Amino acid sequence: MNVITGHLAEFRDGLLLTAGLTLLALAGALAAGIVVAAMRVSPVRVLRAAGTAYVEVLQNVPLLVWLVLAVFGLPEIGVIAGLFTTAVVVIALYQGAYTAEAIRSGINAVPYGQGEAARALGLTFTQSLRLVVLPQALRTVVQPLGNIAIMTLMNTALAAAVGVVELTATANRVNLAEARPIWIFVTAGLMYMALSGIFGLVTGTLERRLAILR
Repeated sequence: MNVITGHLAEFRDGLLLTAGLTLLALAGALAAGIVVAAMRVSPVRVLRAAGTAYVEVLQNVPLLVWLVLAVFGLPEIGVIAGLFTTAVVVIALYQGAYTAEAIRSGINAVPYGQGEAARALGLTFTQSLRLVVLPQALRTVVQPLGNIAIMTLMNTALAAAVGVVELTATANRVNLAEARPIWIFVTAGLMYMALSGIFGLVTGTLERRLAILR
């Protein structure tokens, strides 16, 4: 256990960076997901096509490829950003594609009559979506969004491959110094499990409180 206690500060910093990376990426993914889901159900064909293209392109290329392209490719065209910022944006956009599909499924679960009633009252498509449909859709997909949150947490480990010193990168560095991979990576795994457990508890609580009784 000395190998762990001797590097607690490093594990703490890696854990905090992972948590920060996850929360910021989740916020960005939710924003992107709402916009893309709205595009996917829009009556405007061009917007539907753009939303579909976004989802298909992002989902069908591995996240690691996007990270490498962003970190090493963007500076070639004059776009310079820190590694952490780049990782947040790339992971947010990537997870936004999955978030959009989850939200779209929630929109499709809202009874069609709700939107028709909103438009009968004089609301535009955008107003009915924002004021009537989306609030119900988001309450319907709390559990899928919780699963995406955990998926986002796990995907942050890929940021280690492009130089972000999060929890996985921290474990790698400690292992290079101590050469005790079992203790070190079991500890890192337990930390990931703890964060996943927190997301699961929050998701379960929100799902019970926001459940729509029909």
